[in-house]
Amino acid sequence: MERTKVVLVDLTDEEIAVMDKMEAHIKGLLHRAFSVFIFNDKNELLLQQRAITKYHSPGLWTNTCCSHPQAGENVKQSAMNRLEDEMGFQTDLTKSFDFIYKADVGDGLTEHEFDHVFTGIFNEQPRINKNEVSAFKWMKLEDIVNDIVLNPALYTVWFKIIFDKYLNHLKVKG
Repeated sequence: MERTKVVLVDLTDEEIAVMDKMEAHIKGLLHRAFSVFIFNDKNELLLQQRAITKYHSPGLWTNTCCSHPQAGENVKQSAMNRLEDEMGFQTDLTKSFDFIYKADVGDGLTEHEFDHVFTGIFNEQPRINKNEVSAFKWMKLEDIVNDIVLNPALYTVWFKIIFDKYLNHLKVKG
């Protein structure tokens, strides 16, 4: 499914309007999004490298999957559909938390998202959609922490924010 629109929301995630995705990113308007973190039984996180043809943050490493649900779509179902489209597999997802962030992603674009974060388990190799994903790798959380410190420019701006929030979520939950 072509995702050319985003759902603009207020601070409580109530829908305000639907807008062209590029326009929302140029204006930095708050919109609904989701981020997916898939782990294997070794507690490694599946990362994807964004395709070089992406309109922003091409070639950077990020969480397993992320996108914007379309108007009328259930957020969890949208996340599951996008996971299959980008990474080529299905698995059950569990909502972990949501939060709001705003980040400059370059080229005059801003991600300002009410982000719903989901987690899931998968123990096989993904079948990536090369139009969306250049590569993938499994990494232990502590290795990701260290690599972000050593090589921050290799990761998307939003992944660094979401990953930090996820680690804090684990501490609170733990």
